[in-house]
Amino acid sequence: MTEIEQLLARVAAKARTTRPWGWTCLPEPADGATLARAEAALGFSLPTLLAELYLRIGDGGFGPEYGLLPLLDSPPAGEPAAVAQYLTNREDGLKDPDWPWPEGVLPISHWGCAMYACVDCRSPQATVLLFEPNAGEADHAWYVDAPSLTDWLCAWVDGTGWYEEANEGLEPAPWSDFAIRTAGRHTTGTAPARAS
Repeated sequence: MTEIEQLLARVAAKARTTRPWGWTCLPEPADGATLARAEAALGFSLPTLLAELYLRIGDGGFGPEYGLLPLLDSPPAGEPAAVAQYLTNREDGLKDPDWPWPEGVLPISHWGCAMYACVDCRSPQATVLLFEPNAGEADHAWYVDAPSLTDWLCAWVDGTGWYEEANEGLEPAPWSDFAIRTAGRHTTGTAPARAS
């Protein structure tokens, strides 16, 4: 059994025995057609491990805090599904250049208070980012939640995530690639110089 297979087995075992807020049961896994529709709407493929979570464990409803969002259908708590949330965030970022949403960064789990765990689908290791907009500036709203989706899942299964009460001192580091990934679409709030 590979390390990924072992991790999926551990995640599945915990998913069967814990319910995030708003979920009464673990949903059935998504099917291949749902994954294909989701990826077509997004315009990019999900990282393999993320796709396997949806295809083999459940279409959302497991994981830390509010749990993974479903891919296409709204969860019981009424939060938009991952694809809808991503598309809305990208569209909102076009309307408000001070709050751009990086391409390929898929919200996968809601933390409450407008915060999301997101997977950077463009990074080879599927870095998990924390979007925390309550600081009031986009430049200070992005953090590395975990260097990889594998690490993020292990932290949830093992109870070692920064969000656990026992780990109160752990703080995610700022995501240094935010400015690079939103270059040309992000302003600092200063007015452009006028031509004389």
